Amino acid sequence: MSEKMPGEPYSRITCEEAAEKLNDKNTHFIDVRNEDEYNSGHIPGSIWIPVDQFMQSIDKIPETGNLYFICAAGARSGLACEFSASLSIDEDRLFNIYEGMPTWISKGLPSEQGL
Repeated sequence: MSEKMPGEPYSRITCEEAAEKLNDKNTHFIDVRNEDEYNSGHIPGSIWIPVDQFMQSIDKIPETGNLYFICAAGARSGLACEFSASLSIDEDRLFNIYEGMPTWISKGLPSEQGL
């Protein structure tokens, strides 16, 4: 079950919980890692926005639906959630997959390689 921590404008969620939303049309996965990391394995259908280009790429963020952010270990995805909240995106839409993509892959959850 997702967890909201005091002071964080988003909910934390595990890889397994996030994977349950893969076929939900109201859920968007956003990968904020660098290009090499993304190419090595990412969630199918995810939107790629490197965290260092996030504020310049806000037009790529869907205006509706829940946003599930992922990086390698939860730090950059948490930062992307904070950036999103600063853009007045409703905190109830923001989720940080805090376990990261290496855990996602090691658990055998759906992934693909390349751009």
